Formats: sequence, structure tokens, C-alpha cells
Amino acid sequence: MQLYARDVGRGTPLVLLHAFPLSSSMWLPQREALAGRFRVITPDLRGFGGSVLGDVEPSVETMADDVAALLKSKNIPRAVIGGLSMGGYVAMALCRRHPDRVRGLVLADTKMTADTDAARANRLRMADRLGRDRDVRPLLTDVLPHLVGPTTMRQRALVYGRIRGLVQATPPAAAAWAQRAMAARPDSTDTLKAVKAPTLVIVGDEDGVTTEADARAMTEVLPNAELHVIPRAGHLTSIEQPDLFNQSVADFVSAVARATPAA
Repeated sequence: MQLYARDVGRGTPLVLLHAFPLSSSMWLPQREALAGRFRVITPDLRGFGGSVLGDVEPSVETMADDVAALLKSKNIPRAVIGGLSMGGYVAMALCRRHPDRVRGLVLADTKMTADTDAARANRLRMADRLGRDRDVRPLLTDVLPHLVGPTTMRQRALVYGRIRGLVQATPPAAAAWAQRAMAARPDSTDTLKAVKAPTLVIVGDEDGVTTEADARAMTEVLPNAELHVIPRAGHLTSIEQPDLFNQSVADFVSAVARATPAA
């Protein structure tokens, strides 16, 4: 199964893995801003956007294997791998399973710990509802309100409307599969301790889902990491504050390109 991916620009490969329950469409501001400097590849993870779900057990490891296969198909030995929220979980799984593919790492609005029992139970309940009703309303009522910060809610109606549209486009079966995959994901603390690649950790200062404390904990565990806190942004920093997000990522990828070999 080959992931659908948008592939624009030239230069150092930068792979951006999207949040739940969105698709690679969320990365439009990054493709527009960064493709002049880097090769920006934004896959739709399994079941989302233009990618087929298939009949496999829900697993972030499977999602990571999909990304590794995509890189192989494009003859890209190593890339800077970035992931936001669920995309971060997939990026960490890629570090576990395919560490040689990771030239640099961007972990945005995500965390290294596994779900608590309560969070896991909530995910599985939502997966059951999505699978049973085949309706995205649970995502709009239970997930969407937590995706953006209060500043975006008050001042960025167009941004919020765009995010709502992306959530509404989510296939319920893919959302159910992904919830089960995230519920089953392991703790990634030891994974991050072993990461050799330079890492940029990003978090919105209004993110109530994966907090600044979560971001600082990852930064402290990683051997070579820096933390950027994005002001007036919630969980979707790349959409809520694209200019600040893009500048952080561009500076980081440029530094990685100077400091590390391509292959």
C-alpha cells in the first residue's frame, strides 16, 4: 500500500506528518512557505486524504513503516522527519523502527508518554462510535474544540473554519482506526533517549492537549534538542501561527543540512 503524498520543492527532504483527525491538507502553509528552500513531502497517513486504509491491525508502527516505504519509493535515504500530534507519534515510531532514515526530527505539539488508562478508554469509546455510526460528529463535538487555542477561537475565525472543514472531511473508518492505533502506542521515552539526530521540539503556549510541560520533558530526554514555544497558539501551531512555525522549522532544517550528511 503506497501512501498518497504531495511532493514539492527541491533540496533537503522534509517530511511532515499530519495531526489527527486531519490530512496533509493541513500543511498547505508549510508547502507554500518552505518549498522554495526544501523538498517538502506531506503524506496522507493510512486512511486519510488520498491514502487507502487497508485491512491491517491499528498501529503507529504500521504508519511508520508506511512512511519508510514512501521514502524508499522516492529514493530518499534520509530526511528531516516532522510530526505534529499524531504525526509526532508516527515520527517517534519511525525513530524506533527506521532510525537510519531520520536525518533530523521535528516534534510539534506531541508527547512521548503512552495514554493513561482513562485517555485510552476515551479513545476506544470514540473509535467504537465512529465505527458504529460512520459519522464524524463525535470529532466535531469532542475533538475539534481542543485543537486550537483561545486566541484562535477569539481572533481567527477563518483559521478555525478551515480546521473545522478539514475535520468534517475525515473518513470515520480512518479516524476509528487511528484512535485505536494511538490508544495502543507504547511509551517512547527510551526511543527518544536513543535518538542521534538533532531535534526541534515545538509547542503552542496555549496547547491544552500536549502541554509545554510535555514538550520540556521530551527536550530534556533527547540528547540533542532545542525547544521553541509558539505564542498565541494552541494544539495546531502550524496552522494557528504558520509564520512563526515556518521560521523555526526553516532555521532548523537549514542547520541540519549544514551539519549532517545527506546519506
